[in-house]
Amino acid sequence: MHGHDLSYLCAALLPRGTSLPKATMMAIVAAMSNPWTTDDIPDQTGKRAIVTGANSGIGWHTALELARAGAEVTIASRDTGKANVATERIRAALPSARVRTGVLDLARLASVRAFVEAELTDARPIDLLVNNAGVMALPERRVSPDGHELQFATNVLGPFVLTGLLMPRILEAGAPRVVTVSSYAHTQGGPTPIEDLESERAYRPVRAYSKTKLANILFTRELQRRTGDRLLAVTCHPGASRTNLSADTSRPMKLITWTMGPMLQSAAAGAEPTLRAATAPDAKPGAYYGPGGLFRLRGPAVEAETAPFAHDAVAARRLWSELERISGVVYPIP
Repeated sequence: MHGHDLSYLCAALLPRGTSLPKATMMAIVAAMSNPWTTDDIPDQTGKRAIVTGANSGIGWHTALELARAGAEVTIASRDTGKANVATERIRAALPSARVRTGVLDLARLASVRAFVEAELTDARPIDLLVNNAGVMALPERRVSPDGHELQFATNVLGPFVLTGLLMPRILEAGAPRVVTVSSYAHTQGGPTPIEDLESERAYRPVRAYSKTKLANILFTRELQRRTGDRLLAVTCHPGASRTNLSADTSRPMKLITWTMGPMLQSAAAGAEPTLRAATAPDAKPGAYYGPGGLFRLRGPAVEAETAPFAHDAVAARRLWSELERISGVVYPIP
């Protein structure tokens, strides 16, 4: 479900008053001269991976390349039919692929728990969880079956619960990773701490989405802080890519999608930051990866810079506590 990051265009290239650090600029230049590609993915044989929202778009290409590298991949999707089609497409391209499906609707906490229960029947460790699924800038405020604002439920609360409930199996892996797909739109999600998480006081489609994407980064960095060197937590953004994410979004976002058509990169290219975050041996704890080319909308995956408030450790702890309160899920981290 997660795809092109066109809400990026609703913001300036950087938050007002900030600029890319010199070290980041040098890293981008170096990366562009020797770009990372999917050919750089190390052998994933023997690893068990779960990718949410992998029935199409960026998630599907993430699952495809992980399977190509030898991982066993679970395509987690709320639509069983679409998940089965996605699995067969991978098997058609890679007859030896080890890929299966699981029913997961992140907006329904009962569905999250049922998915986790099924996954935990497998005693093997989970080496990689990719929190990819998401919805963007819904035209009006909607609520999930559990009564939560739908973007918050799908993009933030569901992944928090999923990751927490899977954590026992994740921590059993030798070098586990949790990758959460964010967005450049996070730059419009501040200031921190994030207020009105569920947009009850006021609902603006892009603003609501931006807050969830900032929450994704804060969650990632707090997860890294709590797990230390036991786990690698990384985040990323896909730039502007051709996916179906704008099928159910506000009119301004649809207009942006239409006008940006020639500049959009493929969903396969949009998956590269996720794949780099998920597999690169040099991926950094709490880091943020995204396209390094034209306006950071497209191009090879590089380490990118987040808005300054996405480094707010106090806000990250406050968000974590609020998600624990809402969900009742406490992570089993020693």
